[in-house]
Parts: sequence; structure tokens; C-alpha cells
Amino acid sequence: MEKTDEYRIDLESYFRRIGYTGERHTSLAVLKQLHLAHVDRIPFENLDVLLGRAILLDLPRLEAKLVHGRRGGYCFEQNMLFAAVLEDLGFSVTRLAARVRSGTTRLLPRTHMLLKVDVRGDAVIADVGFGGDGLLEPIMLEGEPTRQFAWEYRIAREADLYVVQSLRDQKWDDLYAFNLEPQFPVDFQVANHYVSTHPSSRFVQTLTVQRPTSKARYILRNREFIVQSGPEDNLRSTRIVKDDQELLDVLDGTFGLEFPRETQFLAALAGRVP
Repeated sequence: MEKTDEYRIDLESYFRRIGYTGERHTSLAVLKQLHLAHVDRIPFENLDVLLGRAILLDLPRLEAKLVHGRRGGYCFEQNMLFAAVLEDLGFSVTRLAARVRSGTTRLLPRTHMLLKVDVRGDAVIADVGFGGDGLLEPIMLEGEPTRQFAWEYRIAREADLYVVQSLRDQKWDDLYAFNLEPQFPVDFQVANHYVSTHPSSRFVQTLTVQRPTSKARYILRNREFIVQSGPEDNLRSTRIVKDDQELLDVLDGTFGLEFPRETQFLAALAGRVP
């Protein structure tokens, strides 16, 4: 798929942001290393929504926020940026849309973005924007289940859909379902407007910051801070953040997100649907 924007990402700054010092050729090994480094260093978060700031998806603003501003973002921001990086390196990337299934039995709209990357004849799914339950590394579109550190994933077929699943308690749970129809910036603009402004959107109702790593998943949801190990260890710690100052400490210490000490996220949540 051709690039949708002529803007060129500052690759050197991006690589410093994610701590990447490896090769830059279009191999599966490089894609895996970039994917893991990105999800580890750039957290999934919706904090601008709570602060009343617009979520803008043009590449200059995405680079300013996620790279130079050392912030995170949700799927559209994360995967838009990652797609541009991959294309600058020479990968062929197709932007796709999915219906989230995790945590619900309802049919939801296509409000998740993911990427299909062609790697020397193989179709690979990359997704750096699903948050705590998401992929650490890319996964083959057609292939066997893949173990990613303590977690295991697969892509199942369901009629004309592909379904990304994770193994939990010895059963496969759906994360999201998609087809291979290419999506364009206008498609994501519509979905982004809904998830960042509609009163029923979970991103409008809930503070969420998530960081998946090779050892544990770190999740902040409103005032609840969760650290979850892999399924085999099944260790989970949970504590309640008492106030905005402690919340700012968690954002800085665990997620690398710095905000002015006067920022009041909990006040911004007041009156929202829990």
C-alpha cells in the first residue's frame, strides 16, 4: 500500500525514543525487535482525552507527541506512527481495522487499528496499539500459535474474518476480529472522533494507561494500578492510587510519562460514567 502522507518521520529520534540500536533492513527479525521495543517504551494511554485535548492523527503531530514529547497514545496514534516508520525503512504496510471482542459479547464498531506487513513474501500482523493484552511481537497471518515470552497468541479463521486470540486459563480468548480490506486516513478519522469524544466511549469514561513488557503487564485504570505476570506464574498485584500526586508518581515511575504536578486527572474523571 502506498504511503498516505509525504511527511518523513525523524527515524533517529524515534530509535532513541524506543531505545533501538539494531539493524534497519526489511527482515522479520528487525520487525520483531522494533515491535517489542516500541510497546515497551511508548505506553498505551488516553490521557489527552481526559484533559480535553483533541487527538490528531497527522504524522507531524504524532511525532511531536509520541517521540519528542515522550508521551503515549492509543491504537490510531501508535499504529499510524509505527506504519510510517516501517514504510520509511522499506516495509510494505497495509492499514487495517478491527472490531474489539475482548471484554465484551456485544458487536462493536471497527474502532481498532492494526497493520499487515509484507515481509519477503509473508503476511505478518503487527499491532503496537492494543495495550496490556496486546502482542509483544508481530504474528504471522497464517501460521501456528506463537509464544511471546510468557504469553501465547494465534490468529484463527472465522468465515471471512481473522481473529487474534490469546491463551488464558488453557483456552483461547478473542482479542479482536478483522478482515484484509485496506483502510485509509479518512476511515480512522471517523473512528478516532467517536472513541475520543462520544459519551459512551470507554476512552471518554475511563483513565487508562497500559504497558506490556516481556516480564509483566502494567495497567492503570482510573485509580486501580495492576501488575500482572504471565499466565504460568499467574501473579497479580493490585493497589488503589489514593490521589493525583500518587497517580502522577505512577505515571512517571512506571510508564515514563511526566506531567506538571498540578495536573488533576482524578478531578477530570469526576462525573464521568465509571
